[in-house]
Amino acid sequence: MLVKVYGAAVQGIDALQVTIEVLVDNGISFCIVGLPDVAVKESYQRVQSAMKQLALEFPRRRVVVNMSPADIRKEGAAYDLPIAIGILAADGKLKSDSLGDYMIMGELSLDGSVLPIKGVLPMAIKAREAGFKGMIVPQANVTEAAVVNNLDVYGVDNLAQVVSFFNETYMMSPTIINTREEFSKAVDLFDYDFAEVKGQENVKRALEVACAGGHNIILVGPPGSGKSMMAKRLPSILPPMTLQEALETTKIHSVAGKLKRGSMLMTARPFRAPHHTISPVALVGGGGNPMPGEISLAHNGVLFLDEFPEFSRQVLEVMRQPLEDRHINISRAKYSIDYPAGFMLVASMNPCPCGYYSHPTKQCMCAPGAVQKYLNRISGPLLDRIDIQVEIMPVPFEDISSATPGEDSRTIRERVIAARARQTERFRNEKEVYCNAQMNSRLLNKYAHLDADCLKILKDAMLRLDMSARAYDRILKVARTIADLDNAENIGIAHIREAVNYRNLDRGSWGATN
Repeated sequence: MLVKVYGAAVQGIDALQVTIEVLVDNGISFCIVGLPDVAVKESYQRVQSAMKQLALEFPRRRVVVNMSPADIRKEGAAYDLPIAIGILAADGKLKSDSLGDYMIMGELSLDGSVLPIKGVLPMAIKAREAGFKGMIVPQANVTEAAVVNNLDVYGVDNLAQVVSFFNETYMMSPTIINTREEFSKAVDLFDYDFAEVKGQENVKRALEVACAGGHNIILVGPPGSGKSMMAKRLPSILPPMTLQEALETTKIHSVAGKLKRGSMLMTARPFRAPHHTISPVALVGGGGNPMPGEISLAHNGVLFLDEFPEFSRQVLEVMRQPLEDRHINISRAKYSIDYPAGFMLVASMNPCPCGYYSHPTKQCMCAPGAVQKYLNRISGPLLDRIDIQVEIMPVPFEDISSATPGEDSRTIRERVIAARARQTERFRNEKEVYCNAQMNSRLLNKYAHLDADCLKILKDAMLRLDMSARAYDRILKVARTIADLDNAENIGIAHIREAVNYRNLDRGSWGATN
């Protein structure tokens, strides 16, 4: 008897429908065709053992499993459950009338338990698009899949429940989640708050400007000045994710297997902080079994690179194209995958190898020229993609000992949201432009025009501070964001002056006294 069961294969962050055809015929053999990997081929042992635990005999006949389309590689143990259901149905031990109404995915344990799998959310989205009535997934993944509306999602703990469900001897209720209600409940919950940061008002202002305009930022300061502490609080002042952004971000983390058990939609913007020993593949994605890298896991959120110059040159350079294009295409001999990578880069570094260059109380012990040499570990093209450069000084004792809390994240976030709303309105007719940081030269001429007084101040500042030409566009973008925070129609003198102060590393005097 021939039956068809339906599953899915993940490619990139999307899923493709897979038809699992099972034929039980005369003879004694077992084979799986349709480009399965080793894990799929090993399903024979898991399926056979799981059936035995249910007192169901594996058919002692010829069993052929075909996974279509045959030119798409099938990977992982997530096909165990549909293969087992297909074999039982083809052997007459399970009613096959309603098999075509459901997409089925899950890994089987030897005792028949159904184990969690990766990529359930994109599979559920594909099931709805393909017109399936429902989807059967492991119980651990049911809330993740249930965020997809207009699809009956059933969570199962073991193979016996699925068999009884199709034989109509066991009734299961679909898991129902009000996606918008659950999303709105958790969108303002954060573990960190800027109220806990004492002092550093100028740095907090720079971070507010960066979040308001989507600008990349680098923090330069000695050890203990609060660089990491403030960076961890950035998601709390970024605008809340839209439902579409949350869905896209959750899909990426689902494919990578990074969602916690019982998770639904991600409501907080991701914050990824890889160690400086990370490899290029781990950063951008790919590998033998392709997975999203850190830049994709940070999509719609923050990628924090601490000790920026300590990252290998190769690792840093692979970020240049994703920073501009907001996606990364991984091309290998066997596959080509496109991952989204629209992240905000936040980097931090010591000013010199010993960490105490320009420290108010401690003396720098580095050799002459060491400061500039240390900065040169970061290439000019990469530094050119960072709009805001801020130098941080240690917090004075008076600020540390003060019992007065700083401005909280909620207040800062309200200003950021208002500024982003102005940019959304400004760029409503521009394709792929959502914030000031993404403006090109044409948009800068249109929306960041300077009057004669502002232009003179900018020219004098660049000449006096010996800034490079690459700083010009960056200053205009940041000044436009500062004007948005002030609800100003045009860029003013105060906005230009503040933006110039955020180009510390471009000054010709930086590191010259070392």
